[in-house]
Amino acid sequence: MIHILLVDDHPSVMEGTKMILEQEGDMKVFLANSAEEVLEMVATQSFHVMLFDFHIADVNGIDLAEQVLRMNEEAIILIYTGFEFNNHFNLMVETGIFGFIPKTTTREQLVTSVRCALRGEVILPFALVKQLRRTMLSETAATEEQTAIQISSNEYEILKQISKGKSNREIAEIVLMGQRSLEYSLTTLFQKLNVKSRMEAVLKAKQLGILKDSDLEA
Repeated sequence: MIHILLVDDHPSVMEGTKMILEQEGDMKVFLANSAEEVLEMVATQSFHVMLFDFHIADVNGIDLAEQVLRMNEEAIILIYTGFEFNNHFNLMVETGIFGFIPKTTTREQLVTSVRCALRGEVILPFALVKQLRRTMLSETAATEEQTAIQISSNEYEILKQISKGKSNREIAEIVLMGQRSLEYSLTTLFQKLNVKSRMEAVLKAKQLGILKDSDLEA
């Protein structure tokens, strides 16, 4: 028998979810509606899977999961929520939560998610997976572009001085070159970064990681 701990402070949700899962025949659902009750139950009972609502009256599901995982690092925990959860993905992973299930999910999806978690599989809505993929592709493209752009130490120093608002004359004095030579260097730098102005050059260099926040300090 699969023992499931369902944590929620909405009685109708608890009873509805309990009924759906126990219809499977091999699942037994135990209910809790507070952090104190959960910690007491986890200390004395063993559960194969735990479903935590994200917003419980006295705690949020991630904080509660963190407490439970300190007691049992092997615990399989899923966030079962009616709220938008995508922005909490990184924190969820760092905490050790297996994934999350929207409360709008179908009966079949809910049951499948529980069984997948039991097999050690992470549960994520496809919309979030697509969002993560777009983010990864964007970061990869930025890294590749940065690798393709090679700037000299002199050009790096010019960028730093531009970011500090220095004029061409002031920059020429700092990097020890004539103003005409500096203008040639700026033209070459703009071509490398594919920009048309000093401000664009700074923004692009920061975006690519060529300039750090510490470089922008006066």
